[in-house]
Amino acid sequence: MKMTRTSSRKQQHINISLNQDVAFRTKSSGFDRWDFLHNALPELNLSDVDPSTVFLEKKIALPFIISGMTGGYAKAEQINRQLAEVCVQKNIALGVGSQRQASENGRYHRSFSVVRETAPDIPIFGNIGAAEVAKLRDASPIMRLIDLIQADGFAIHLNPLQELLQPEGDTNFRGVLNGIELLVNSIHVPIIVKEVGAGISAEVARRLIDVGVNIIDIAGAGGTSWAGIEIVRRKIGDGKKAWRDAMVKKEGKSSNAEMFWDWGIPTVDALKSVCHLKSESLSLKVIASGGISNGIDCAKSIALGADFAGSALPILQALANGGTKAVLRLMDQWEWELKSAMFLTGSRTIPDLQKQILCTRV
Repeated sequence: MKMTRTSSRKQQHINISLNQDVAFRTKSSGFDRWDFLHNALPELNLSDVDPSTVFLEKKIALPFIISGMTGGYAKAEQINRQLAEVCVQKNIALGVGSQRQASENGRYHRSFSVVRETAPDIPIFGNIGAAEVAKLRDASPIMRLIDLIQADGFAIHLNPLQELLQPEGDTNFRGVLNGIELLVNSIHVPIIVKEVGAGISAEVARRLIDVGVNIIDIAGAGGTSWAGIEIVRRKIGDGKKAWRDAMVKKEGKSSNAEMFWDWGIPTVDALKSVCHLKSESLSLKVIASGGISNGIDCAKSIALGADFAGSALPILQALANGGTKAVLRLMDQWEWELKSAMFLTGSRTIPDLQKQILCTRV
């Protein structure tokens, strides 16, 4: 059976991410601008540090989330199985990549369902794009995707920049907020709304909160540039006239997509502005992602107000280079760095860490 356009695109995204430099070029996530206030008298033993927390009503050992990366093509089944194996061993949460392909046909359903088969007890959440949510008339298509992976939550990714730069992208975002509200009121698991690397502003977060969203992943700029991925993908192309015609029809012949490579709100800036809304919405939980590359970044994000930290590309790279053993080594390293930062700030628990003060570097 011929691979569908959606499946082919997903495989291209993974290949480009692993083989091309698609990091932001001139914009950092912002964690390098902040330092912890060192506590020379922590009054606790390192063994007392407890970074466990609760996500989607399940206890996890660390406030880490392996963010959704893939699914919907043949090789994605192995990737998702391996990621699930890591999450089981570390007792952390896992999101799957966009399930759009699974909504189109059943050919690669197992590339998604394998995560729950492998990891029966950890928090797992599904994923679909905003443009698809805008088309919903009822919640039944999303319920089928939730059932496919027995999800504990479901993420809607806001990616207008990526859709803008994708030749076959859907830029009709009219009705997305209504679709999100429909899902909040219709399905039995929490809705997570996330960006994919351009950040969520306080104004957007407030609109999401107003329709009942309680979990927001700010996914700021500074890590992987999905604009960069799509720009590289445009250059590579697929050798077909239809591809070139789609680009011309969408943008004309004079488009300069390179101008948008570094578009977005830096992760720390988005995080600080959205976490400020916690004073208005006590139930709000915030996930920090976008350039989280070590356990200290994770610790800083929590001190800035986040409840969890998510990462994708560093984990995917480790998996590609050394399999699950390499990912486990990376997660062990991040765990040690997080616990060490907690110890050096006198933070026994995650709530203690959220009370710590960060200082801007001079």
